[in-house]
Amino acid sequence: MRRTVVLIFALAAGLAFAQAKRPQPPADAPLKIYFIDVEGGQSTLFVTPSGESMLIDTGYPGFGGRDANRVLAAIEHAGVSRLDYLLVTHYHADHAGNAAVFAEKLAIGTFVDHGATVEQGDNAAALYGRYVEARAKGRHLQVKPGDRIPIAGVDVTVVSSNGDVLQSPLPGAGAPNLLCASSQPKEVDDSENARSVGTVISYGRFRMVDLGDLTWNKEHDLACPANKIGTVDLYLTTHHGLDRSGPAVLVHALHPRVAIMNNGPKKGGSASAWQIVHDSPGLEDLWQLHYAVDGGAEHNVPERFIANMDQADDHMPAFAIELAARKDGSFTVTNTRNGIAKKYDKN
Repeated sequence: MRRTVVLIFALAAGLAFAQAKRPQPPADAPLKIYFIDVEGGQSTLFVTPSGESMLIDTGYPGFGGRDANRVLAAIEHAGVSRLDYLLVTHYHADHAGNAAVFAEKLAIGTFVDHGATVEQGDNAAALYGRYVEARAKGRHLQVKPGDRIPIAGVDVTVVSSNGDVLQSPLPGAGAPNLLCASSQPKEVDDSENARSVGTVISYGRFRMVDLGDLTWNKEHDLACPANKIGTVDLYLTTHHGLDRSGPAVLVHALHPRVAIMNNGPKKGGSASAWQIVHDSPGLEDLWQLHYAVDGGAEHNVPERFIANMDQADDHMPAFAIELAARKDGSFTVTNTRNGIAKKYDKN
């Protein structure tokens, strides 16, 4: 018995020593965010100062491993060897397509999603089946509005999931939205898009929102009759900047300082959605992952704010937009194509 007690004490002491020796991040260390070019899909990597990681969505499958390789390269560039969380906003190929690939190549701690797919057909069933098989290799967290994803040092709050949205405002939000009176609904959407897991991600005073492909009417419900999200520093455009999403009633209520549009050359970045973001009160800059071919000069930002100018789907290299956020609310956005970086001071 005494030997067992001594052994336990020694193990505990060794663990305490190891924890004491583990390097702590500097107090001003940033949250790093990588907006990866997956040609009009989505894949966004978050790396906390403590080294924990979360990937939201995975890009398209196929294309000779184009998107999977780009995301894996970004993960390596970020110094990440495993994913603590893989959040799949919904089960469309441009978002969930490489989950099984990453589960083969990386350790994934927890898979986060909205529950079962609602779409029928062989392709939808095959995509979901591959994801469920991959998901079995880690823990599974099915989320609902109001839930939090427990990634260390960062607050990740779910605001939409499985067709439901927040019923009560987040702390500090809830102001009446005067834009609701003139907002018009669109056709009801029962697809996976409307079931997207949407999140508000906060690091100190920095706040951003990512709603996946949530569609117009669900976004309206987040904004009316009161703004349930509040204001944000960064708005990742919903649905790649397609006009089925991104109503002014929400975008303008968010009052983002900066927006990043995760469009492709021929997907997303529609003129009307672009204009809503561009006209948002208080917007300092809009950055784009791609030049939008149909937008022309009138509905694209200046070239220095665009990560990729190529129109070919298989263009190499593929450039990302990177963001480093600090707890005081300041952040820096970098275009990796040209090295242009802009710092946004704390409010």
